[in-house]
Amino acid sequence: MSARRTLATARRVLAQLRHDPRTVAMLLLVPCVLLLLLRYVYDGQPAAFDRIGPELLGVFPLLVMFLVTSVAMLRERTSGTLERLLTMPLGRLDLLLGYALAFGAVTLLQAALASALTLGALGLHVAGPTWALFAVAVADGLLGMALGLLVSAFAATEFQAVQFLPAVLLPQLLLCGLFVPRADMAGPLRLLSDVLPLSYAVDAMARLTTESGIGGAVLADLAVVAGCGLLALALGAATLRRRTA
Repeated sequence: MSARRTLATARRVLAQLRHDPRTVAMLLLVPCVLLLLLRYVYDGQPAAFDRIGPELLGVFPLLVMFLVTSVAMLRERTSGTLERLLTMPLGRLDLLLGYALAFGAVTLLQAALASALTLGALGLHVAGPTWALFAVAVADGLLGMALGLLVSAFAATEFQAVQFLPAVLLPQLLLCGLFVPRADMAGPLRLLSDVLPLSYAVDAMARLTTESGIGGAVLADLAVVAGCGLLALALGAATLRRRTA
Protein backbone atom coordinates (compact mmCIF):
# COMPACT_ATOMS: atom_id res chain seq x y z
CA MET A 1 0.00 0.00 0.00
CA SER A 2 1.29 3.47 -0.92
CA ALA A 3 -0.16 6.79 0.26
CA ARG A 4 1.06 8.47 -2.95
CA ARG A 5 -0.72 5.95 -5.19
CA THR A 6 -3.88 6.12 -3.07
CA LEU A 7 -4.00 9.92 -3.32
CA ALA A 8 -3.33 9.77 -7.06
CA THR A 9 -6.29 7.41 -7.46
CA ALA A 10 -8.49 9.72 -5.39
CA ARG A 11 -7.52 12.70 -7.58
CA ARG A 12 -8.29 10.72 -10.73
CA VAL A 13 -11.75 9.71 -9.46
CA LEU A 14 -12.56 13.28 -8.39
CA ALA A 15 -11.49 14.53 -11.83
CA GLN A 16 -13.84 12.02 -13.44
CA LEU A 17 -16.69 13.14 -11.20
CA ARG A 18 -16.01 16.77 -12.06
CA HIS A 19 -16.70 15.96 -15.71
CA ASP A 20 -19.87 14.00 -14.88
CA PRO A 21 -22.38 16.57 -13.57
CA ARG A 22 -25.31 14.16 -13.69
CA THR A 23 -23.62 11.76 -11.27
CA VAL A 24 -22.62 14.64 -8.99
CA ALA A 25 -26.20 15.92 -9.04
CA MET A 26 -27.47 12.46 -8.15
CA LEU A 27 -25.02 12.13 -5.27
CA LEU A 28 -25.66 15.57 -3.79
CA LEU A 29 -29.25 16.43 -4.68
CA VAL A 30 -31.22 13.17 -4.66
CA PRO A 31 -31.02 12.68 -0.85
CA CYS A 32 -32.11 16.29 -0.37
CA VAL A 33 -35.05 15.88 -2.77
CA LEU A 34 -36.14 12.67 -1.04
CA LEU A 35 -36.00 14.35 2.37
CA LEU A 36 -37.99 17.28 1.01
CA LEU A 37 -40.65 14.90 -0.31
CA LEU A 38 -40.71 13.11 3.05
CA ARG A 39 -41.27 16.40 4.85
CA TYR A 40 -44.35 17.14 2.77
CA VAL A 41 -45.61 13.57 3.05
CA TYR A 42 -45.82 14.35 6.79
CA ASP A 43 -47.08 17.89 6.26
CA GLY A 44 -49.11 18.82 9.33
CA GLN A 45 -47.48 16.01 11.36
CA PRO A 46 -44.19 17.55 12.55
CA ALA A 47 -43.83 14.99 15.34
CA ALA A 48 -43.89 12.13 12.83
CA PHE A 49 -41.27 13.86 10.66
CA ASP A 50 -39.08 14.49 13.72
CA ARG A 51 -39.25 10.77 14.49
CA ILE A 52 -38.54 9.29 11.08
CA GLY A 53 -36.58 12.13 9.45
CA PRO A 54 -33.25 11.53 11.22
CA GLU A 55 -33.35 7.82 10.44
CA LEU A 56 -33.94 8.42 6.74
CA LEU A 57 -31.27 11.14 6.77
CA GLY A 58 -28.88 8.22 7.13
CA VAL A 59 -30.68 5.76 4.86
CA PHE A 60 -31.09 7.91 1.73
CA PRO A 61 -27.37 8.81 1.31
CA LEU A 62 -26.43 5.18 1.92
CA LEU A 63 -28.72 4.00 -0.89
CA VAL A 64 -27.44 6.60 -3.36
CA MET A 65 -23.75 6.00 -2.55
CA PHE A 66 -24.21 2.24 -2.88
CA LEU A 67 -25.76 2.57 -6.33
CA VAL A 68 -23.24 5.06 -7.73
CA THR A 69 -20.06 3.41 -6.40
CA SER A 70 -21.06 -0.12 -7.44
CA VAL A 71 -21.67 1.04 -11.02
CA ALA A 72 -18.56 3.26 -11.07
CA MET A 73 -16.21 0.45 -10.01
CA LEU A 74 -17.82 -2.01 -12.42
CA ARG A 75 -17.29 0.50 -15.23
CA GLU A 76 -13.55 0.54 -14.38
CA ARG A 77 -13.42 -3.20 -15.05
CA THR A 78 -15.63 -3.44 -18.12
CA SER A 79 -13.82 -0.53 -19.81
CA GLY A 80 -10.44 -2.19 -19.25
CA THR A 81 -9.22 0.63 -16.98
CA LEU A 82 -8.85 -1.67 -13.99
CA GLU A 83 -6.79 -4.20 -15.95
CA ARG A 84 -4.41 -1.47 -17.09
CA LEU A 85 -4.13 0.02 -13.61
CA LEU A 86 -3.34 -3.29 -11.94
CA THR A 87 -0.48 -3.98 -14.35
CA MET A 88 1.18 -0.97 -12.71
CA PRO A 89 2.53 -0.84 -9.14
CA LEU A 90 -0.94 0.23 -7.98
CA GLY A 91 -2.30 -2.36 -5.54
CA ARG A 92 -5.91 -3.40 -5.04
CA LEU A 93 -6.10 -1.76 -1.62
CA ASP A 94 -4.55 1.43 -3.04
CA LEU A 95 -7.30 1.50 -5.66
CA LEU A 96 -10.18 0.93 -3.24
CA LEU A 97 -8.82 3.38 -0.66
CA GLY A 98 -8.44 5.97 -3.41
CA TYR A 99 -12.07 5.46 -4.32
CA ALA A 100 -12.97 5.65 -0.63
CA LEU A 101 -11.15 8.97 -0.22
CA ALA A 102 -12.74 10.49 -3.32
CA PHE A 103 -16.27 9.38 -2.56
CA GLY A 104 -15.66 10.10 1.13
CA ALA A 105 -15.12 13.74 0.24
CA VAL A 106 -18.38 13.68 -1.73
CA THR A 107 -20.09 12.02 1.24
CA LEU A 108 -19.03 14.88 3.52
CA LEU A 109 -20.59 17.41 1.17
CA GLN A 110 -23.66 15.24 0.67
CA ALA A 111 -24.22 14.88 4.43
CA ALA A 112 -23.62 18.60 4.99
CA LEU A 113 -26.25 19.57 2.40
CA ALA A 114 -28.81 17.02 3.63
CA SER A 115 -28.26 17.91 7.30
CA ALA A 116 -28.47 21.65 6.64
CA LEU A 117 -31.69 21.19 4.70
CA THR A 118 -33.43 19.00 7.28
CA LEU A 119 -32.28 20.90 10.35
CA GLY A 120 -32.77 24.30 8.74
CA ALA A 121 -35.42 24.77 6.07
CA LEU A 122 -37.39 21.61 6.90
CA GLY A 123 -37.41 22.32 10.64
CA LEU A 124 -36.29 18.92 11.91
CA HIS A 125 -35.93 18.87 15.72
CA VAL A 126 -33.61 16.42 17.45
CA ALA A 127 -32.61 16.20 21.09
CA GLY A 128 -29.00 15.28 20.41
CA PRO A 129 -26.25 17.56 19.09
CA THR A 130 -26.39 18.35 15.39
CA TRP A 131 -22.72 17.48 14.86
CA ALA A 132 -23.45 13.92 15.99
CA LEU A 133 -26.33 13.69 13.52
CA PHE A 134 -23.94 14.85 10.80
CA ALA A 135 -21.29 12.32 11.88
CA VAL A 136 -23.73 9.41 11.68
CA ALA A 137 -24.99 10.60 8.27
CA VAL A 138 -21.39 10.65 6.99
CA ALA A 139 -20.71 7.18 8.41
CA ASP A 140 -23.85 5.85 6.72
CA GLY A 141 -22.82 7.32 3.36
CA LEU A 142 -19.35 5.79 3.71
CA LEU A 143 -20.91 2.43 4.55
CA GLY A 144 -23.02 2.61 1.38
CA MET A 145 -19.90 3.43 -0.62
CA ALA A 146 -17.94 0.50 0.86
CA LEU A 147 -20.78 -1.96 0.25
CA GLY A 148 -21.11 -0.70 -3.32
CA LEU A 149 -17.40 -1.25 -3.99
CA LEU A 150 -17.65 -4.74 -2.49
CA VAL A 151 -20.66 -5.97 -4.49
CA SER A 152 -19.28 -4.59 -7.76
CA ALA A 153 -16.83 -7.51 -7.73
CA PHE A 154 -19.73 -9.93 -8.17
CA ALA A 155 -21.46 -8.20 -11.09
CA ALA A 156 -20.65 -8.66 -14.76
CA THR A 157 -22.75 -5.78 -16.11
CA GLU A 158 -24.08 -2.47 -14.83
CA PHE A 159 -27.57 -3.96 -14.82
CA GLN A 160 -26.39 -6.71 -12.49
CA ALA A 161 -24.76 -4.10 -10.24
CA VAL A 162 -28.11 -2.29 -9.93
CA GLN A 163 -29.79 -5.61 -9.10
CA PHE A 164 -27.68 -5.86 -5.95
CA LEU A 165 -29.51 -2.84 -4.53
CA PRO A 166 -32.74 -4.74 -3.71
CA ALA A 167 -30.80 -7.92 -2.90
CA VAL A 168 -28.39 -6.32 -0.41
CA LEU A 169 -30.09 -3.21 0.95
CA LEU A 170 -33.86 -3.78 0.87
CA PRO A 171 -33.77 -6.69 3.38
CA GLN A 172 -31.71 -4.45 5.68
CA LEU A 173 -34.24 -1.65 5.19
CA LEU A 174 -37.09 -3.94 6.24
CA LEU A 175 -35.26 -5.34 9.28
CA CYS A 176 -33.47 -2.22 10.58
CA GLY A 177 -36.35 -1.11 12.83
CA LEU A 178 -37.53 1.68 10.57
CA PHE A 179 -41.03 0.22 10.14
CA VAL A 180 -41.34 -2.07 13.17
CA PRO A 181 -39.22 -1.89 16.35
CA ARG A 182 -36.64 -4.65 16.24
CA ALA A 183 -37.65 -5.76 19.74
CA ASP A 184 -41.13 -6.59 18.40
CA MET A 185 -39.88 -8.79 15.55
CA ALA A 186 -39.94 -12.56 15.56
CA GLY A 187 -36.87 -14.11 17.14
CA PRO A 188 -35.11 -15.24 13.93
CA LEU A 189 -35.69 -11.86 12.28
CA ARG A 190 -34.42 -10.02 15.33
CA LEU A 191 -31.26 -12.12 15.35
CA LEU A 192 -30.76 -11.46 11.64
CA SER A 193 -31.23 -7.73 12.14
CA ASP A 194 -28.52 -7.82 14.83
CA VAL A 195 -25.87 -8.66 12.20
CA LEU A 196 -26.99 -6.12 9.58
CA PRO A 197 -25.09 -2.81 9.65
CA LEU A 198 -28.08 -0.66 8.68
CA SER A 199 -29.76 -1.64 11.97
CA TYR A 200 -27.02 0.14 13.90
CA ALA A 201 -27.15 3.19 11.64
CA VAL A 202 -30.89 3.56 12.26
CA ASP A 203 -30.46 2.87 16.00
CA ALA A 204 -27.87 5.66 16.28
CA MET A 205 -30.15 8.16 14.52
CA ALA A 206 -33.13 7.09 16.65
CA ARG A 207 -31.17 7.62 19.86
CA LEU A 208 -30.06 11.08 18.75
CA THR A 209 -33.72 11.94 18.19
CA THR A 210 -34.61 11.38 21.85
CA GLU A 211 -31.37 11.63 23.87
CA SER A 212 -29.78 15.01 24.54
CA GLY A 213 -26.24 13.74 25.01
CA ILE A 214 -23.87 11.34 23.28
CA GLY A 215 -24.19 8.09 25.17
CA GLY A 216 -22.12 4.97 24.92
CA ALA A 217 -24.83 3.26 22.86
CA VAL A 218 -24.58 5.89 20.11
CA LEU A 219 -20.80 5.58 20.02
CA ALA A 220 -21.09 1.79 19.90
CA ASP A 221 -23.55 1.99 17.00
CA LEU A 222 -21.24 4.39 15.17
CA ALA A 223 -18.28 2.07 15.77
CA VAL A 224 -20.20 -0.88 14.31
CA VAL A 225 -21.16 1.11 11.19
CA ALA A 226 -17.55 2.26 10.71
CA GLY A 227 -16.21 -1.25 11.34
CA CYS A 228 -18.60 -2.75 8.77
CA GLY A 229 -17.46 -0.16 6.23
CA LEU A 230 -13.79 -1.03 6.80
CA LEU A 231 -14.57 -4.75 6.61
CA ALA A 232 -16.41 -4.24 3.31
CA LEU A 233 -13.40 -2.36 1.90
CA ALA A 234 -11.04 -5.14 3.00
CA LEU A 235 -13.27 -7.81 1.45
CA GLY A 236 -13.57 -5.71 -1.69
CA ALA A 237 -9.77 -5.59 -2.00
CA ALA A 238 -9.57 -9.36 -1.50
CA THR A 239 -12.19 -10.13 -4.15
CA LEU A 240 -11.27 -7.46 -6.70
CA ARG A 241 -10.58 -9.00 -10.11
CA ARG A 242 -8.83 -7.45 -13.08
CA ARG A 243 -11.41 -8.63 -15.56
CA THR A 244 -15.15 -9.09 -15.60
CA ALA A 245 -15.98 -12.62 -16.59
